Amino acid sequence: MTVDVTGQTRQKTVTWQDPLPTARLGRELSGREYLTGIAEGRIPPPPISAHFGMRWVSVADGDVVLAATPDESLYNPIGTVHGGVAATLLDSAVACAVHSTLPAGVGYTSVELKVNFLRAISGSVGEIRAHGWVVKAGSRVAFAEGDIRDADGKVLATASSTCLIIAP
Repeated sequence: MTVDVTGQTRQKTVTWQDPLPTARLGRELSGREYLTGIAEGRIPPPPISAHFGMRWVSVADGDVVLAATPDESLYNPIGTVHGGVAATLLDSAVACAVHSTLPAGVGYTSVELKVNFLRAISGSVGEIRAHGWVVKAGSRVAFAEGDIRDADGKVLATASSTCLIIAP
């Protein structure tokens, strides 16, 4: 079977800044200062943000909220937003929640992420918010949880994560 897709081509332009100077700056600031700078537009966001239209809504100690408005450019083969988009938003929210608790010069990396997809996400859902919060901070390992909700507050996905703390 051949499907006629004539006239259905769409485009999306993704633009970002060189991430290396920003990453260097991040080592000089506490996690909260760095992420607040991104949220306030004083520091360029990481390039992954441009791909998903991700933006920082709020940053507090151990608590971060990100937002995005998914569109059909993020669809999987069955016509819904790819689960990797939700996983990326959740990984970013929970890991940044951990980052917000760290002093200058201390880094982190995700070592485990478990995601539960509760409802399909489509391009018509509008803005979604990924909320991440620290459950247990530590000097070597931190644990965080998060969820994604639609504008009505319906939970679309949840996550739990373990982050390795990397001291200089």
